[in-house]
Amino acid sequence: MRRGFSLGRSEALACALGLLLASSGGALARPFTDAAGRTVELPDRIARVLPAGPPAAVLLYSLAPDRMTGWVSAPRPEALPFLEPRTRTLPACGRLTGRGGTANVEGVLAAKPDVIVDSGSLGPTYASLADKVQAQTGIPYILLDGSFASTPKTYRQLGAALGLQAEADALAAQAQDLIDAVAKAIGSTPQDQRPRVYYARGPRGLETGFAGSINTELLEMAGGRNVAEGGDGRLGSVSPEQVLAWNPDVIVTLDPAFATAIRTDPLWRDIRAVQSGRVYVVPQQPFPWFDAPPGINRLIGLRWLAGLLHPDLFPEPMPDVVRRFYQRFYHVGLDPEQAAALLRSAVPDTAR
Repeated sequence: MRRGFSLGRSEALACALGLLLASSGGALARPFTDAAGRTVELPDRIARVLPAGPPAAVLLYSLAPDRMTGWVSAPRPEALPFLEPRTRTLPACGRLTGRGGTANVEGVLAAKPDVIVDSGSLGPTYASLADKVQAQTGIPYILLDGSFASTPKTYRQLGAALGLQAEADALAAQAQDLIDAVAKAIGSTPQDQRPRVYYARGPRGLETGFAGSINTELLEMAGGRNVAEGGDGRLGSVSPEQVLAWNPDVIVTLDPAFATAIRTDPLWRDIRAVQSGRVYVVPQQPFPWFDAPPGINRLIGLRWLAGLLHPDLFPEPMPDVVRRFYQRFYHVGLDPEQAAALLRSAVPDTAR
């Protein structure tokens, strides 16, 4: 859940600095209505954009890497080959939203953005935060819908804000095609024939996203059934006994060490997913394909997971899908070995 903004110095000083910055960047020229229904005055020309959190950073990178002021946190070294070269050395600007926000007024002003973009929940808390940051800094701040189903619409809205409508429309159409293709392929599979899936978070695998959580919405869209029902659509901890009782057909995790350890761990080794070798590690580069963050990076994860859950329904070779996606959304051309390596790391050797 996104939290507050670190204000740093006094509001009066921050406001004064923000107004000075805004006045130096060109007149505010046009009204824009964001996904939360807020009307924000945007500059006529936007050359520098600050992402407020990780989902916004991935979204912005996919559409306009040349306009990024920086990353929320510096990319890991292993991610660099999968990023467009000029973005690899962008600074880490911190996050305005999320757990443990690290950005402050001075840092935001130092980045000199023309606009701040956030992507995620649209509730009153986040609209209030956007209004506060905007008032503190004098920098326009827009909110976009971060739900997975809204991805095409969000692309179009960001394109309208940045003056990149044609580029955004193209990505929106490609995202919709991918979502529709998966939905069509799995649509005739009855619910009771869909694999039961457990999403194992953390080094012990005992945190998960309950049904309805933004962290697991991909699971259902890929044709799985989340074993973690209830929980009001949140993240939460569960006991080993509960996982044993669920006895999932498939386990998905972001942690390779966990995926390896459970093959011999008495708490996990007798679970159906472990016995059958259906423990899948989410590919990580340059952004995890399933959650962390729950952004547009999940588009490729949707196709990957759907293919693992229903291999007979997706005949196109996954390396071809990966290379096409990375070219269109991540601006890098992968060679066949790079694409294959991403997929090899996602399915550990579970031979017994």
